[in-house]
Amino acid sequence: MRRSIALFVVATWTCWAAAATPDAYLHDVVLDLSRQWPQNRTVNIVCHGHSVPAGYFKTPVVDTFNAYPHLLHCGLKERFPYAVMNVVVTAIGGENSEAGVKRFERDVLSLRPDVVTIDYALNDRGIGLARAETAWKAMIAQAKTAGVKVVLLTPTPDTSVSIDDPNDPLNQHAEQIRRLARENGVALVDSLALFQARVHAGEPLESFMSQVNHPNRKGHEIVAAELLKLFY
Repeated sequence: MRRSIALFVVATWTCWAAAATPDAYLHDVVLDLSRQWPQNRTVNIVCHGHSVPAGYFKTPVVDTFNAYPHLLHCGLKERFPYAVMNVVVTAIGGENSEAGVKRFERDVLSLRPDVVTIDYALNDRGIGLARAETAWKAMIAQAKTAGVKVVLLTPTPDTSVSIDDPNDPLNQHAEQIRRLARENGVALVDSLALFQARVHAGEPLESFMSQVNHPNRKGHEIVAAELLKLFY
């Protein structure tokens, strides 16, 4: 592993057990990223969701180059120097998954992605579990029908609530996303569990946050590191 990639590595745990096997799910994508010219092709990764993947730090600042989609792009280029790839952000600040599914075909699938990440849980607390589940299932189904690999993300933290309270909507949505990953055989990046592990190890939650519900660079690195683990 190159030195710059090591900056992204986080010594923590993730809930992968019954979701897609991480060392196999993106195997074909990894093969394409590894090919040299003239056998290679352009690989497209789309990051869909709300303000966090959109790069909002302390609103209204959008710090694109310190947000996890860009950190993922940089990490993948270090790992796959021969690859031609795009990491495209289709996220919109303030949006929930019901709005995201309405534009999924137009804004996401039209880009012919190989991989799509979905990150809406923070804002989905406003629409509730049932409505969010319907929207997430629709996006997963559309992506799978189009032959696109799917990575679901549980929420990054919100400092205004207890991240350890199982009855808080933050944890309820996280648990629903874990279940959706298992039921649909897609990949999971358990962002909330990663942050919980860091806090339990003694690191202040605020050290990862730029404002109450947006991670800073350090927080985004945690998510990017876990995404990179899929690409082996």
